[in-house]
Amino acid sequence: MELTKQKKTAKRGVKTNELTIKLPAISENEAVARAIVGAFAARLDPTLEELADIRCAVSEAVTNSVVHAYKEREGSLYITMRSYDDKTLKITVKDTGKGIENVKRAMEPMFTTESGTERSGMGFAVMQSFTDDVRVRSALGKGTTVTLTKRMGGTEE
Repeated sequence: MELTKQKKTAKRGVKTNELTIKLPAISENEAVARAIVGAFAARLDPTLEELADIRCAVSEAVTNSVVHAYKEREGSLYITMRSYDDKTLKITVKDTGKGIENVKRAMEPMFTTESGTERSGMGFAVMQSFTDDVRVRSALGKGTTVTLTKRMGGTEE
């Protein structure tokens, strides 16, 4: 299943760099992912706000995987960062966990499968608010891939 939420569509330029990392799906690695993505994005000359936005969106994607994908079992996260010559940054956060039963429903603000907890159900809404494009693909028992795209470098909306 794939769901796309787009604010704007822009043709990407030529890929200039790519980095993939594999991390254990544990909460401590949310900060590691933020730092690595921030360092990777820095070469695109982002504004401080753009840098904070992409780091926050990545935090949400990683946290969703840690909390939901591997319920009480170990697993890994795969984060791929790609930069393009038009200052577009594309980040993919992938897990091989349990998957999302209904992606469309999961992306609705305030929806959570963790009722009775501190979970607000706003993870995808946060990702959407801080990026230009969010794509989610998921298959039960196979995992979820979240792709975040953002133009960097003080570009106008």
